[in-house]
Order: sequence, then structure tokens, then C-alpha cells
Amino acid sequence: MELAVGAVLEGKVTGITKFGAFVSLPEGKSGMVHISEVANSYVNDIKDFLSDGQQVKVKVIRIDREGRINLSIKKVLPNQPAPVQRERRAPRPPKETVPRDPTSMTFEDKLKVFMQDSESRMADIKHNTDRKSGSRRRK
Repeated sequence: MELAVGAVLEGKVTGITKFGAFVSLPEGKSGMVHISEVANSYVNDIKDFLSDGQQVKVKVIRIDREGRINLSIKKVLPNQPAPVQRERRAPRPPKETVPRDPTSMTFEDKLKVFMQDSESRMADIKHNTDRKSGSRRRK
């Protein structure tokens, strides 16, 4: 049987390292499952998921020019959840404490709205520049 990308095979874990596990395949070949391809969740220690001598079902995901075989266990697992994407929050609209209709506003109301907008904008600018410079300690 010729190994091909996309083939699903049975194998036996022959060695475990920090970065992955080596799996013995049919016909005396062997491949490696990278730690990122072991499970759908974050894997801190591969020994929590695999052990020497364990039978595993793997999928061939790549064969490079030197003949090294990259395998995946998580691509064989059923019901893979979609990757969780962090949602970006939209900027908050300023709090409306006074009416914004300029014709009905007194001078004090206009000044209060101006000060609220100014403080909000300055806080956003300071937050963005602190993030770019890396620290608020540099003053």
C-alpha cells in the first residue's frame, strides 16, 4: 500500500518527545504527529493524551522531499469544533447625559458635552500610544 496525503491509517506510538510523538505505520514506515496535531484542545503535555505502545488512528497530512511523514490525530477525530475566534469589541459610544440638539442646549450643556468628548478621545489616544510604545513607564 502506497502512503498518500489524506490516507487514514492505524499506527502504534513508538516514542514521545516534547514536540510530538512518533508513530509506527504499516510496511515498516514511521511518521511524526506534531503536538499541535494531537487534539482539538490546547496540549500542554503530550503525555496527557498519548502513551508509548498506544494504538492510534492517524491521517497523513504531508510527505516532504526527504520522505518524512507528518501525521495528524485531531483530523481523524469526529466533530471538530470550529476554531474559536476572539471578537473585537466596537468602540463604546459616548454616554449621553445632556441632549445633543445644539439649538436647545445652554452654554454649560455644550461645555459639558465638549469636555466628555475630549476626555474620551484623549483616553483613547493615550491607550493606543501606550500600546504602541510598549509601556506607560516611559515618561
